[in-house]
Amino acid sequence: MYKGLEKEKILIVDDVETNRLVLEEIISSMGCQPILAESGQQALEIMKEAPPNLLITDISMPGMDGYDLCRRLKEDEDLKNIPVIFISAFDDTEDIVEGFVLGGEDYITKPFIPEIVQARVGVHLRLHVMKRELMETNRRLQVSVSEQLKQMEQEKKNVLNVLANVAAQNSHYKKEHMERLSHNCRVLAQAMQLSPLFEGSISDTFVDTIEIAAPLCDIGNIGIPKEILLKKELTEEDILIIQNHTNLGAEFLDALYANNDYNDFISTSIDIVRYHHENWDGSGYPEQLSKDEIPLAAQIVSMMDRYSTLAGEEGYTREEILDTMDKEAGVKFNPDIFGICRKISRQLS
Repeated sequence: MYKGLEKEKILIVDDVETNRLVLEEIISSMGCQPILAESGQQALEIMKEAPPNLLITDISMPGMDGYDLCRRLKEDEDLKNIPVIFISAFDDTEDIVEGFVLGGEDYITKPFIPEIVQARVGVHLRLHVMKRELMETNRRLQVSVSEQLKQMEQEKKNVLNVLANVAAQNSHYKKEHMERLSHNCRVLAQAMQLSPLFEGSISDTFVDTIEIAAPLCDIGNIGIPKEILLKKELTEEDILIIQNHTNLGAEFLDALYANNDYNDFISTSIDIVRYHHENWDGSGYPEQLSKDEIPLAAQIVSMMDRYSTLAGEEGYTREEILDTMDKEAGVKFNPDIFGICRKISRQLS
């Protein structure tokens, strides 16, 4: 009759020993495992150590009564899903209603009729088992969906990284430059997390995102003729064409994900691609933004792109890089971010 419930643990709480023993015998005859407690406080201690599958508690007890026990149970995130059955010598309507309001599942009156106790306990145990199985099914489904979404996002990032590498090759950037830029952006963003000026703006997700998104900054070069990118002397028209790579790249990402909900990675990538050539004093492009009008991610990538170029392609020493960029702080770069950059420069590559 109670097949499948043999391993279910039932906590019985009553200050009267006779009642505990009677209920223990009834529960044992079902094949379940009874656990006895003589007070609400003792019951809480037992539940925190080994949560039962169902709680049967007397209402009228000295100290913590059954209502208080139920209330404490439902306030505990780890215990709130345990079904509660109240027992009492009284069947007053108000008492019954109060038990249900507190989250109780059922109400049994004394003296106990074994068949009624077993029937009600069996019903709530089965419901609890079904609920537990449903929650586990939902958890597995969520994990499966989450993994699929992660895989889809990773595939999107892989596509963008391939395109970014094409763009880099098109303009003769080296792979080492992209790797250096990615690393340096992460290091600077992590340092900014520790600053009171930026701790509220930079999360762990932001740090992970900027590390991956930074190499996409010049993805718009795909739309620029290679012969112009490789010119040693540029005309004014050539300069305008090259500067348009920021808009081309942002429009490319926007079109690529037009039918998808934007996530942090895509929105941050678009900010970086469109605005990483803006200057702190408003002299940059494409929109001549200034100061904090420039998205923070774009400010970081702009500074680290300069640092990485000086360290790699130009072969500057760390001191030479900092001296050069010190003159550009407040003009090209946010001086507060450069101050942090200077402090952690030994960690940059």
